Amino acid sequence: MKAVSSLIAAAFGAMALTGCVFGGGNNLDERVVEEIEGGANPYLWRASLDTLQALPLVNADPFGGTIIYDWHSFQGAADERIKATVYILDSRLRADGVKVSVFRQVNQDGTWTDAGVDPDTGIQLENAILVRARNLKASELD
Repeated sequence: MKAVSSLIAAAFGAMALTGCVFGGGNNLDERVVEEIEGGANPYLWRASLDTLQALPLVNADPFGGTIIYDWHSFQGAADERIKATVYILDSRLRADGVKVSVFRQVNQDGTWTDAGVDPDTGIQLENAILVRARNLKASELD
């Protein structure tokens, strides 16, 4: 569970460090959103990549709206690793337009075995993505 807590803390920390938590009008963010084309909402897409940037990216399909991250262990939780998959379900910026599935494994005697994940973890990550997406959109309107 330490790794999951670290992921959530890293997601919120990354969001705060971007300078766009309160709008900010960052031109780089605007350009990045403008360059995204495909079936997924560009704000949710960019926000998903930003929020989960601590995890290694395996595959990103903007047309299908799927982002797959690989296993990652966080400092202080070497015997625990997590990975995530983000599904962008709508081309509109909506609260129900993103779903995050988080997977967790623990190392027991040198073998990685599946372990439970707090159900609130996915919801917290979805909320962080939505906040970031709304801020990206707001910075474009400034």
